[in-house]
Amino acid sequence: MRLNTVWLIHRAESQAALRQARRSADDLRAQGVQVAVAMSGQHANPFPGLLADEGGPPDLAVVLGGDGTVLGAARHLAPLGVPILCFNVGGHFGFLTHERKLLNQGHGADAEPNLWQRLRDDRFALERRMMLEARTDRDDTVHTALNDFYFRPGLDEVSPTCVLELEIDGEVVDQYRGDGLIISTPTGSTGYSMAAGGPILHPGIEAIVVNPICPMSLSSRPVVVPPRSQLAVWPLGEVSRRVRLWKDGAHATVLEPGDRCSVQRSPHQALMVLLAQSPSYYRTLSRKLHWAGSLTAAEPSPN
Repeated sequence: MRLNTVWLIHRAESQAALRQARRSADDLRAQGVQVAVAMSGQHANPFPGLLADEGGPPDLAVVLGGDGTVLGAARHLAPLGVPILCFNVGGHFGFLTHERKLLNQGHGADAEPNLWQRLRDDRFALERRMMLEARTDRDDTVHTALNDFYFRPGLDEVSPTCVLELEIDGEVVDQYRGDGLIISTPTGSTGYSMAAGGPILHPGIEAIVVNPICPMSLSSRPVVVPPRSQLAVWPLGEVSRRVRLWKDGAHATVLEPGDRCSVQRSPHQALMVLLAQSPSYYRTLSRKLHWAGSLTAAEPSPN
């Protein structure tokens, strides 16, 4: 990998992420790399400014934070084809991130080569993650998500329920009455969709999960559809029953009853840099979700 320019994106309000970003920046600059350091968070979007100031995309974006910071970077950098290397610094679950200790390669007598040299030597893998895009009839804005889109009631002063009609490939499938609807990628299947009772999909599977949130019908169940499916969602009911569309937990837009929102696979993929020699998705699931196996054994089975 060429490392002429690197962006270091650190999680907002995390002093640990900021300190690590500064240390990494000093290390890279000492090697002659052009570096930009920026903060990312719910109220801080550094990417338009970086693109304007730096004159173009970097060779690599290093994200220091949790999954939320990674999702924000992926939405902006996937269309540009920028590889993203993520470390869990100040984050929580960290499904999409490496352990922080991998940042310190090259320190100590028995350490592996410097992380940056390892990247230059192409000692890594690139994993392509499927993304989704959504747009409404109200405007031409294209919203992108690595995890999910979800539709939730937009009014706090009334009962938090809504009625959403779902169409798949031109055919009306169901009308969901409840707390909303999640449309998820395999990457997002371990996020909000999983919390709402949806299935876990391996990221190597290309598919879309449609998962109602607390539906008021026992027949409304999660479904998994092919990646080329064309989905459309309409809010129904009174004019005051607005629905908010969220992308990866960030607000996207507001839908009025009768508005149409189409969701489909994005032509762009997130490029995630993998450092592990033998990465295991199942090992990550077991560790992050605290799967214990037997409820009686203190140690996992030797099998």
